[in-house]
This record gives sequence, structure tokens and C-alpha cells, in this order.
Amino acid sequence: MVDFLDTVDKQYKDFVQQVHEFLLQNRCRYNIKSAKSGYTASYVNQQNKRTIATFITRKSGMKLRLFPEHILQYQACLNTLPDNMKKDIKKASVCKRLVDPNACNPRCIKGYEFMMDNEVYQKCRYSAFQHAICDENNGFMMTLLEKEIEASKCA
Repeated sequence: MVDFLDTVDKQYKDFVQQVHEFLLQNRCRYNIKSAKSGYTASYVNQQNKRTIATFITRKSGMKLRLFPEHILQYQACLNTLPDNMKKDIKKASVCKRLVDPNACNPRCIKGYEFMMDNEVYQKCRYSAFQHAICDENNGFMMTLLEKEIEASKCA
């Protein structure tokens, strides 16, 4: 992780370290890859072998993509997200496979269907929960990760 952390901007480092330690303590492994705009670090839950989160470096700053496989168990917490995070979720792509199973690559993993603010959404797993790392978002992203880890233990 040292190589990846060395590339993380100082303003993001504390949060990235907090998430990293939390996920490692909860039986996740990480994999670092070089990407066009910097490094990505993905964390795989060893219990179900699914990616739970990925740090992504963008020109606009660092983002954390969450993969909330068990979102239905804690979807009520989406109502508490700040407006900017809700806006990101709402503008994310619709999951083509949820709408029409033949409309997307058959190997593509389906996205998520959930409720937020009394509205049903069907969103792509690769864009729905991708948020900028910033003081306003960090606590909420940590809460989502904690809820996902807890839900995956019960699955």
C-alpha cells in the first residue's frame, strides 16, 4: 500500500488510510493497478470474493467507488446522504441489464435497484456510488462501507 499511498494527495491521505485499515481489518484484500490518470486500488471482500470499494484517481480529484451488494438491507440511510451525493447517484447511468437483460454484455454484473427519497432507482454498479473524496462525503461513505461489511457478514 505504500506505493499507492505515496501517490495520494495529502488532502485525501487520512481518509484513504482510514478506509484502507478498516477494509483490511474486515478481511478484504487490495490490488493496486496503474491507470491512465493515476493508480486505482480495489478491495475485495474475501468472504464473498466481490469487490467492495475502489479508489480512483481522476483529474478532478480522487473518488471512491462503492459496490453496495446488500444495499436493500440499509437503503434507508441513502435518505441521509448530502445533496451532492444524491445528485451523483441520480445522474449515474441506468443499469441496462436491470431494464432489459439482453441490452448489455451478458457477462456484465447487474447494477442495483434501490429506493432513495421514496423514488426507485435502477443504477449501473460502476457509476451509481462513485463519489468525490471530500470532508462533506467522507463520513457518509464510511458509513456505507460499514453497513455493507456488516450486511455481508450476515449473508
